Amino acid sequence: MAAAFIKAANAKIRSNPWTDYFCSTHFWGPASNFTIPLAAIADTQKSPDLISGKMTCALIVYAFTFMRFSLAVRPPNGLLFGCHTVNATAQSVQGYRFLDWHYWGGKERKLLSEGEEVAKGTRVQAGPAGGEKK
Repeated sequence: MAAAFIKAANAKIRSNPWTDYFCSTHFWGPASNFTIPLAAIADTQKSPDLISGKMTCALIVYAFTFMRFSLAVRPPNGLLFGCHTVNATAQSVQGYRFLDWHYWGGKERKLLSEGEEVAKGTRVQAGPAGGEKK
């Protein structure tokens, strides 16, 4: 009885192209995979000293590899291609931030600007003569 119900439900789902796509891995694979680029986009608001250069490089290669794969499968998976395009872009931004922070003077610029802010924001107060404590 249950097998007949499942078979009938599957036939009903597969008869409509929209529900057939919505219930397939061509939809749910990319939909669940979108968490990777969303995390990378969210990480652009964090400090660049937290970025792993090796992982970012691996994720860029992964994104470009699966962009190619998404077009090689039949039928081509546009949602997967879009997911990995967003991922490649977000990871490339993270890669640029990593290189800027560690190799192109970003860390030094930040320290310099923080030092200037401290110098501008503090007032030198005159204390008792001779450094005596009250």
